[in-house]
Amino acid sequence: MRPKRLPLERYIGGVLGGDRAILARAITVIESQLPSDGELAARLLDAVLPHTGHSRRVGITGVPGVGKSTFIDALGMHLIRERGESVAVLSVDPSSPLSGGSILGDKTRMERLAVEERAFIRPSPSRGHLGGVARRTRETILLCEASGYRNILVETVGVGQSETAVRSMTDFFLLLMLAGAGDELQGMKRGIIEMLDGMAINKADGDNKAKAERARVEYAGALHLFPVPADGWTPRVLTCSSTGGDGIAEVWQMVLDHQELLEGNGHMAALRNRQALEWMNELVMLGLEELFQANRAVAGRLPALREEVHGGRTTPFAASRELLALFHQQPTKGTL
Repeated sequence: MRPKRLPLERYIGGVLGGDRAILARAITVIESQLPSDGELAARLLDAVLPHTGHSRRVGITGVPGVGKSTFIDALGMHLIRERGESVAVLSVDPSSPLSGGSILGDKTRMERLAVEERAFIRPSPSRGHLGGVARRTRETILLCEASGYRNILVETVGVGQSETAVRSMTDFFLLLMLAGAGDELQGMKRGIIEMLDGMAINKADGDNKAKAERARVEYAGALHLFPVPADGWTPRVLTCSSTGGDGIAEVWQMVLDHQELLEGNGHMAALRNRQALEWMNELVMLGLEELFQANRAVAGRLPALREEVHGGRTTPFAASRELLALFHQQPTKGTL
């Protein structure tokens, strides 16, 4: 059962005061699809926005089975124990396309972080949202920043064609891979490769250590075939072991080196500006989708058109044009 909504001042005070329980409830309001929560969410974000923008935003992705959650657990512990910093993990669970449900089991896979006071873990269902991130991940990042978390780690669903949305909301994009390059290099999406800032070959321990080093050399060679990005950063390839802890500090140092370079040459400010524009565009699209679905003419015709498309009596193209024409003729009252 969902807890009762709090007054706006309670959410603002709790978030800015670092209250993890209030932060979690504030994120629930942000993620809510109830119209009654929309105004509260907007006012909350407006209030905390001046207190955001001071964290390191790191996106972490990789193929299923690469050990993302175990890696994040090790990295988070390094940030807390070795560097004395706080960390928020926004972990997106894939939703079932049939039931819409998700496992939401990341806290059980991050056993050490889950009990740390300076760590905040928020698993959220993607609900089929493209890009491998949840519908309101950008807003959740801002709430965590306002709550004082120095590092924001966004664990995505996995590498896919639309996974790249995470790149538009983070400063550093890390791809986790396993040893055994060769065929894997052929299967990797060129778009993913062009956007990554760093790669880590995970599970580089025991008998797998030599294989991981060979994979590192192969991946590094492949990355050098791409032109140097405009920001001047050359992506690096490292090896690490999430279970043993080897290489974790070096991976984070790579993130820090990237930040230092971009802050020094002015590209970090430009990157954050682009993130803000991407956020605006996403909000506009979400608002248009909500207006479209709320349109009475569209809602009245949509069930019949779905049946006609399903039965082959009309084409998706014709059905979509009819729905858009209905929306255009009878726009929904109100604002985005």
